[in-house]
Amino acid sequence: MLRFLLVILLAFSGCASFGERHLKIRSDFERGNLETAKSEIDARLKKKKRGESDVLKLNQALIELCSGRPKESERLLREVRDNFEKYEQKNIAEGAASYLLDDNVISYAGEDYERVLLRVFLALSNLMHDGTDAPAYALQIGQKQNEIITRGQIKDPKNDKQINVKEAYRQVAIGPYLIGAMREETVLNYDDARRAYESVVAWEPGFSQGHRDLERAKRGIHSSPGNGVVYVFGLVGPGPYKLQENSEVSQASLFIASIILSMIGKHTVTPGIAPVMIPVVVRPRETVSSLLVTVDGRRAGQTETITDIGRMAEEQFDAVRAQIVAKAIIRRAVKKGILYGAKEFTDANPWVGLAMDIGGIIWEATETADTRCWNLLPAEIQVARIELPAGEHNLTLQPASRVYSLSSLGYISTPDSVPIGSAAARTIRIQEGRNTYVLANFPNNRLIGEIVVSNE
Repeated sequence: MLRFLLVILLAFSGCASFGERHLKIRSDFERGNLETAKSEIDARLKKKKRGESDVLKLNQALIELCSGRPKESERLLREVRDNFEKYEQKNIAEGAASYLLDDNVISYAGEDYERVLLRVFLALSNLMHDGTDAPAYALQIGQKQNEIITRGQIKDPKNDKQINVKEAYRQVAIGPYLIGAMREETVLNYDDARRAYESVVAWEPGFSQGHRDLERAKRGIHSSPGNGVVYVFGLVGPGPYKLQENSEVSQASLFIASIILSMIGKHTVTPGIAPVMIPVVVRPRETVSSLLVTVDGRRAGQTETITDIGRMAEEQFDAVRAQIVAKAIIRRAVKKGILYGAKEFTDANPWVGLAMDIGGIIWEATETADTRCWNLLPAEIQVARIELPAGEHNLTLQPASRVYSLSSLGYISTPDSVPIGSAAARTIRIQEGRNTYVLANFPNNRLIGEIVVSNE
């Protein structure tokens, strides 16, 4: 009998999740096949698969941005932002259906880190074409994070008290950093810039550029006479994504519980042999640690990490993992309870009960974890601020990797970086007393897309 049930399980389980179905888009993107990735997204959007269109549009927005079409990127991001705001309001019917099917029936409102980063990329996209709305988007970054943390209150099942599982979320420093950079350029808002940089230093103390920016803002100096500033924003490394895995402890617990209940109850309980699938965050190994910036043939600086997206996704997932597992177990218990109730109501004979058990196994085995995610995000957002004389300059970006040396404690990294892969160059124009913004995507050791320049 058990062998027969296992055959049934194998026949109906193994449904591919969103993350598994969409790995090809990510692979094409990281290889530089942007048009192929875009075509794949367009084809999937036409299928209108429930709950996937917004995530696909997020990926499409990054492709547009890296292809030098920041205005189109901003349009897509605004559309998804507005949809996510609507979906954040709980839908009771969808919530109930998720216990009968799985979480993929719920309208996807984005993970917490995605909702914050959506506003980050709105600000960056706007900066790359006209910059008029970038200050408002930058303010929204902090506002959204504070809103998410405030709503993180849940009831602790151990003592019935309220706890906030999201209180430990790291503040995202890129929001105030963008505000500080834009306020400095006005030459009238150095106090605002100073306060913004104070937040940057407090939230990312290891970001050395922030300390230099704070000291400069205190002195009220944007740049020396005849000079302007270029900000190089690097999207560095392959970002996090979600895949499904079996929560083996939960499955084992349910299996044992179903055996005990079947032994002591009037009817059998659906055997707990179907895997309990949950989403997990995957953080790929990074080969690129920073971008070396060369101007007119001379080394001018190196990008530093201001937002570690991989760390952000992992830490936030760890904070809510217990809730995700708990819901998966409750869902499985609800399904078993419904089938047991049906047997009790119909007073099912053993053969009918067996048919119900087989149906229950199929019902449970067709669950897939909700792995919908913005899977084209970079691992890190990095920045370098460089002051240059007004006029045209040849800017070159070279991916670099940390140097590791052997010590008595094992391998350790040093502050030095060595160039790897292919360099990319672009002519930029610097205006006196003004900011120029540059954005480049290096998920691996070469530029993907093009170097995007704000004043072009």
